[in-house]
Amino acid sequence: MRTESYSPGRRQFLKGLPAIAFTPYAASLTSCSSAERPAGVPVSPFAYRSTAEEVTEGIDLTGKTALVTGCNSGIGYETMRVLALRGAHVYGTGRTIEKAKTACASVTGLTTPLAIELTDFDSITHATNQIKATGAPLDILICNAGIMELPELEQVNGIEKQFYVNHLGHFVLVNQLLVQIVAAAQGRVVSVSSGRATAATPPEGIQFDNLSGEMGYDPALAYGQSKLANALFTLELARRLKHSNATANSLRPGVIATNLGRHLPRWKVVALETVGRIFTKTIEEGAATTCYVATAPVLSNISGYFFDHSNPVRAGGFTEDTEMAKQLWEVSEQLAAGYI
Repeated sequence: MRTESYSPGRRQFLKGLPAIAFTPYAASLTSCSSAERPAGVPVSPFAYRSTAEEVTEGIDLTGKTALVTGCNSGIGYETMRVLALRGAHVYGTGRTIEKAKTACASVTGLTTPLAIELTDFDSITHATNQIKATGAPLDILICNAGIMELPELEQVNGIEKQFYVNHLGHFVLVNQLLVQIVAAAQGRVVSVSSGRATAATPPEGIQFDNLSGEMGYDPALAYGQSKLANALFTLELARRLKHSNATANSLRPGVIATNLGRHLPRWKVVALETVGRIFTKTIEEGAATTCYVATAPVLSNISGYFFDHSNPVRAGGFTEDTEMAKQLWEVSEQLAAGYI
């Protein structure tokens, strides 16, 4: 997503952007860290520029098993690398086994490549069956893979593709592995959401009557809806895991220049490289909150929260709407019938 250096011509281009179009995207660049802190959740010493290695320093994950979706690039790759560095056995998944193998072979530590195509529930089932066959618990499951702002409406089985990949595929994955997660001494489900979960969603939050996208499609709002779904999924999952040793939390990684933005229109790329530059994190910094939530000992009993810059926040919007979370779960169960 990186582009050539800034130029006077770009200044004129950016200046001419319609304010009404830029405002929702600019809002998503800002941090949630100034939001209210939820009571009773430990505050960490880490901040905006902390890296994944820094937040896991001194943590020994030897004997633990993790799964990271989207391990072949961006913050998924860095997350896998750091977890393996700290001693965990990491299942790294990519859309193809070739991509997963290449990524896994390039990091230090114990890794196992798996192919998971999130649009294909049979692909997910094939991968989870391999994990189940080991008979071992799963300590950490990180739902990281995703797509963003497809310029035109695309569907999978009649459902808008961003919702299907970012939420529904991970919903199936987690549910298929819940027995293994609960079997761990302290299993953790971590969902990589976004600031868009509050900054750029449809007015009603989740458009349950328009999951197909056919009643109106906006690339940015569809992405925001899928990221809100990530947060709501973990909120409801946390409620369902209340009487177990497992937890579920979601997070905002920050704005990072990765191939996630390959579908962004040109003006948004320019915005990131100019106005947005001051908000952009490195990949190492972008993976920090994921690694912190997945490994920090102080979070062993913390569940159902949203994190930003390795700290808990009340992100706002619909992220704490328990009724919407329950409805999302029920609808997702229907859409994934036969696979959970």
